[in-house]
Amino acid sequence: MSVAKGSFQSSGDAGKEQAQKILFLADVKIEGGREWDITVHNDRFYSRVLRQGSLGLGESYVDGWWDCPALDQLFTRILSAKLDEKPAWNLRLLLHWLAGAFLNRQTRRRAKSVSEKHYDLGNDLYQRMLDRRMVYSCGRWEHASSLDEAQEAKLDFVCRQLRLRPGMTLLDIGCGWGSLARYAAEKYGAKVVGITISRAQKEWAQRSCQGLPVEIRLQDYRDVTETFDRVASLGMFEHVGYKNYRRFFEVARRALRPGGFFYLSTIGSNRSARSTDPWIDRYIFPNSHLPSAAQMTAAMDGLFVVEDWQNWASDYDRTIGAWFQNFQTHWKNLQSRYGERFYRMWKYYLMVSAACFRSRKNQVWQILLAPQ
Repeated sequence: MSVAKGSFQSSGDAGKEQAQKILFLADVKIEGGREWDITVHNDRFYSRVLRQGSLGLGESYVDGWWDCPALDQLFTRILSAKLDEKPAWNLRLLLHWLAGAFLNRQTRRRAKSVSEKHYDLGNDLYQRMLDRRMVYSCGRWEHASSLDEAQEAKLDFVCRQLRLRPGMTLLDIGCGWGSLARYAAEKYGAKVVGITISRAQKEWAQRSCQGLPVEIRLQDYRDVTETFDRVASLGMFEHVGYKNYRRFFEVARRALRPGGFFYLSTIGSNRSARSTDPWIDRYIFPNSHLPSAAQMTAAMDGLFVVEDWQNWASDYDRTIGAWFQNFQTHWKNLQSRYGERFYRMWKYYLMVSAACFRSRKNQVWQILLAPQ
């Protein structure tokens, strides 16, 4: 998510006036008193946001320069008003875009940075925020009344879409904490190989899947050489990068035996882009990239046939809401380790993410593919 930014510096009343004019387009007021209005604690906020856009907005929130009672409502309004589509480049943002356009930011070495920055933060954080199976992707809420039920329904949906049967082999690319691997082995009798580049996830998944026909590997997807009856990847494609999309689909196609299916779940963008939001890139998911439908279909051309393509954007909004509620509830057990700045950063990340789905800025696609 990017927010409108000016190519000049501003301060004091002039900066506040310009910020108010921009926010007025989204029915947001400064010191307005409504849940989605902004309260500013430091007047340097205005020049920082006008100069740095979404990076300055996120950093100044973490620094405590401004607050909003309902961040998700604020950003839903900003995104619905398409304020993010009115950029004026400054040098820092231009360099960020150029890096995404001309560099492969998802090489093997760089791929490890997201593991270290995000997925290896601490299993205690994710254990308290996620469901009991530790699923860190969108749940299915159609018939669910709790996060546990929604994630169980999603895992079952994936297995049914794959037509899993006892004895089949399944490759789980980006297996996380082993939620799908364990479910597929327990409920469907599959033999599973799960791969991750996160050491913390690998250790957790191995313990979780102990006694089941599941092998968890610390392995890059580019190093897979075996073939499997089925392949799945849930919430990992966002880390592949558009320069590697074709190779990713080639790896999945090569790993899939004739007559098999590949289930892919990913967050998606409405537009083709070459870089990601600079705040998300710096603080949450380094080197990440949200694909467009056009980028994905071009990359899989000649490799796969699309059997099914669903959008669960509203389900992800609700899933993130449940994560945030858990995070809030258990913060007292996490506070001493992570601190107040982390709390503000994590809250900002979750609430902005929820707004991206609620405003339909981002989608979450469930795609079933068959080899061509």
